[in-house]
Amino acid sequence: MADRPSLTIVIPAYNEAASLPSVLEEVKQYRDARPDVRVVIVDDGSRDATPDVLAAWQGCEGVTIIRHKVNRGYGGALKSGLAQATTDLAVTIDADGQHRLEDVDGMLAIFGAQDADLVVGTRPADAGSLYRRMGKWVIRTLARVLTRTGVTDLNSGCKLYRTSLVRRYLYLCPDSMAFSDVMTLVFASQRHRIVPCPIPDRARRAGKGTISTATAFETVLEILNIIMLFNPLRIFLPLSICCFLAGLLWGIPIVLVGRGVSVGSMLAIVMGLFFFFLGLVAEQLALIRKETINRPSGSAGG
Repeated sequence: MADRPSLTIVIPAYNEAASLPSVLEEVKQYRDARPDVRVVIVDDGSRDATPDVLAAWQGCEGVTIIRHKVNRGYGGALKSGLAQATTDLAVTIDADGQHRLEDVDGMLAIFGAQDADLVVGTRPADAGSLYRRMGKWVIRTLARVLTRTGVTDLNSGCKLYRTSLVRRYLYLCPDSMAFSDVMTLVFASQRHRIVPCPIPDRARRAGKGTISTATAFETVLEILNIIMLFNPLRIFLPLSICCFLAGLLWGIPIVLVGRGVSVGSMLAIVMGLFFFFLGLVAEQLALIRKETINRPSGSAGG
């Protein structure tokens, strides 16, 4: 382990020919100071000059270039890159120039000082347009309610992972932009230590982002999927309580005036009981899944 490289930088790139050269120059300067650092760049089926930009790096020591024949999505590119990481730690940054490699040193310091499993580069809450801030608030609030995680920037693309853990959970995450959110929630659901690290927000250097309303909607669905996978009672128990209370509040006044039992109130109460027992069954299945997921590598990093 002593001679093993300590860090891999994973950079997914899709049609980023305009911004990639300056990003790679920063990577070169960072590696000049830390030759033990490895770099994995994933060209996710780009249709611009991105392959030409990366051609100059092909064959460089410590640098791995992965080429997808077709676009697999942001998460798909990260999966390919992280799967190639053989170091103890792996950090992901975007190819649009929004992240600074100088911030990685601060994340590494926090990682060691707090024995973290995941350090999230957290941007200011007021970063981005009002529309995007509202979308992030909805996603963040939903995640906090369902997982009780304190992470405020779930979809940050700048994250420092314990490699053994992130590789274990790659198959659970989608190939879409929701990868960053879902992976963070997986770490939280598995009770791994997640620590935020404030980083500045920097506008992309060139090109245009691909995040849209559809991306946010897909992220919400993926969050619900991951909660169903690990903590289904967080969904079924509130549904059960709401239906049960609605049935009581609806039916009791009708009973008190002597009009008998309302069919609607009984249906709501039965639905409440149905959700409760369905949640118990789903929770048992979730426990079996957790045991299966953790079995290959035991309790490492927990």
